[in-house]
Amino acid sequence: METIKALRIPIGDWVEAIVDFILINFQPLLDAIAAAIGFVSESFENTLLWIHPLILTALLVLLSLWRVGWRFAIFAAVSLFVIMGMNLWQETVSTMALVVAASFVALILGFPVGIAMAKSDTVEAVVRPILDFMQTMPPFVYLIPAAMFFGLGKVPGTIATVIFAMPPSVRLTNLGIRQVSHENVEAGLAFGCTDRQLLMKVQLPLALPSIMAGVNQTIMLALSMVVIASMIGAGGLGNTVLTGIQRLNIGLGFEGGLGVVIVAIMLDRITQSFGHIGQGESLFRRLMRTLRGHPAAGEEKGEEHARTT
Repeated sequence: METIKALRIPIGDWVEAIVDFILINFQPLLDAIAAAIGFVSESFENTLLWIHPLILTALLVLLSLWRVGWRFAIFAAVSLFVIMGMNLWQETVSTMALVVAASFVALILGFPVGIAMAKSDTVEAVVRPILDFMQTMPPFVYLIPAAMFFGLGKVPGTIATVIFAMPPSVRLTNLGIRQVSHENVEAGLAFGCTDRQLLMKVQLPLALPSIMAGVNQTIMLALSMVVIASMIGAGGLGNTVLTGIQRLNIGLGFEGGLGVVIVAIMLDRITQSFGHIGQGESLFRRLMRTLRGHPAAGEEKGEEHARTT
């Protein structure tokens, strides 16, 4: 036993030394990052809170009708009125703003990395272990450096959420571009495409379903981090759930959890629709289909598939 103790590797001490070094020498950079993330997060939240709840509800219902269908639009309307009835509208909007802001930053950072991985096997070999580390690290661990570098509040909660939610966008962007067939790439090159044109006009459009799956997974992971991020002051529905846990208030915790579920379902279905071919018809045509009793383009394909199987 003494021999084993003597062989102890002081990894924790090394990490603390690195953190102290960053805090001493890179404080201006940390302040700039906090200011940028805070601006994005606060802008989303203030914009959503500025819109009247009934108007925002109507916009979300119309978006659900356009992208998914009339059944889901009814579900969205009922769900949002349930949230209002639970007096959790402000918390829900704060949570939605945090998720959207964190997902936006994660995608802005993740897309270029995914494209670089698709273009270079060396970059992929270097980045892949980092992504594995980010995805397997327990999410609670991200709260420690976030709180140490940026204090408490929405900014460290957003930063921890960005780190936790970014890997799917990187992986699926890389996968989608690599899965584009060589025939399509060769056809683009035969027509004289430059590397930039080949990426923008051939590879990215054909990889869109995979990329949108990465966007969807990024948003879902960001939402799953909401309750955890509330431990360092991120607020929103996570704070409601955390308060319910601390007070052993089952009703309050359930209401907060129900709000998270509703937001998750809405964001999941709407973002999924952007990766489906045939979901891009105009809102006017969608309304006309609904009034005439015809299914939407995506629903019609689903019903036909169900009949054939």
